Amino acid sequence: MSQDNNNKTPVWKSDFPIKQDESTLISRRKFTKLLCLLSGGLALGTGAIAIKSVACPRARIGGEYFVCEASELPVGGMKSSIIINDKTETPYILIHLAEDKWRCFAQKCTHLSCSVLYRPDMKKIMCPCHEGAFDPETGEVLQGPPPRPLPQISVIVREGKVYLTDKA
Repeated sequence: MSQDNNNKTPVWKSDFPIKQDESTLISRRKFTKLLCLLSGGLALGTGAIAIKSVACPRARIGGEYFVCEASELPVGGMKSSIIINDKTETPYILIHLAEDKWRCFAQKCTHLSCSVLYRPDMKKIMCPCHEGAFDPETGEVLQGPPPRPLPQISVIVREGKVYLTDKA
């Protein structure tokens, strides 16, 4: 092992100038305390979310679900949201096809559950994952790998307000 004659330090230390003082900025004990504090905080946060979901459930509506004012969604427009039932939360898309023509479908593709979107320029409901396409009138498969049509949800327009219903 060769040494530098002036400082009597090994050559490898001059090639890799790492100061020993910096390696002891945090001890193993402090690091372990930090990990315990962080994991305890995550556990408390998860517990708080669980308690909140049990103590304050989202409003569950039976029958009809108010979506929006009819004037809020222009012809060719799409709105997506979630219907909350007793057992499930179903994402859906509401499509305003024509002046008095509304359609609503589940937003999950029947192939691999990717989110589908209405493309008014193509007049199709498209799944971007595998180029699947659905008819916006009926939800039937037009192209691609989806094996089934999109589940349809009934739409009611009453007094300028749009409602969805879980009744057929």
